[in-house]
Amino acid sequence: MPDPIHANHTDRHLVLLHGWGMNSAVWEPLADDLPPGVIPCPIDLPGHGDRPFSPRLADLWSWADACLKAAPERAIWLGWSLGALVALAAAVRSPKRVEGLILMTGTPRFVRAADWMPAMLPETLDQFHAGLLADPAETLARFLALQVRGSDDARETLRGLRRRIAERPQPDSDALSIGLDILRDEDMRGRLPDIRCPTLWIFGTHDTLVPPAVAERIEILMPGALTAVVQGGAHAPHLSHPDQTRVIVRSFLARIEDPGSIPSEVRATP
Repeated sequence: MPDPIHANHTDRHLVLLHGWGMNSAVWEPLADDLPPGVIPCPIDLPGHGDRPFSPRLADLWSWADACLKAAPERAIWLGWSLGALVALAAAVRSPKRVEGLILMTGTPRFVRAADWMPAMLPETLDQFHAGLLADPAETLARFLALQVRGSDDARETLRGLRRRIAERPQPDSDALSIGLDILRDEDMRGRLPDIRCPTLWIFGTHDTLVPPAVAERIEILMPGALTAVVQGGAHAPHLSHPDQTRVIVRSFLARIEDPGSIPSEVRATP
């Protein structure tokens, strides 16, 4: 993987933020096949992988600050699931440092509400909270299975996901608990119009955690954003459908390089 410290001044940095209970090893297939001049910068969320955890890191904004501290001065940010919420918060917190956003199976609000139906039931996250206290390992295993449920090749994708997660230290239990709090409590819908950088949302047709119907809401809340849907993908399209996801990401990166280009793989909202 290229060294960001020795990057050419014309290179672009791509921050990569994983999801809840994961670590930056999940990015290896995507990071190893980026366009020339794009430098991958995978960052572990607080208490995940090799990154330590502190009780001071108790909400979304402190997590965003921690990732900003570890990130290059200016970069495109790609966040997956919980990582997408952190990337959104980083863009709100430090807009001059975030050159673009790619939000992979992310959503501004993860739990269902009367005015936000394409989302998880609150009881789902409550069950994971209870499971963390009773059996953390089994709870993580169940969540891993949910990541791929419904995808075209769920079994093989799950096998690969487990293998990569096992390459790094187990996440901190307090970090897991706070991560679930963030997923349950945060609502970034009102912040979306404040984000001015080029933005791409990627969804999977078979995602059971973030339904692809979220794309329709994004088109209302964030005019000018781009959306793309991976056919046959679930909550981890970069693992289950790496080629299709790679084309979508590359097209968006090319659009940032040349704002006049319109990638066929994604579509602009009205």
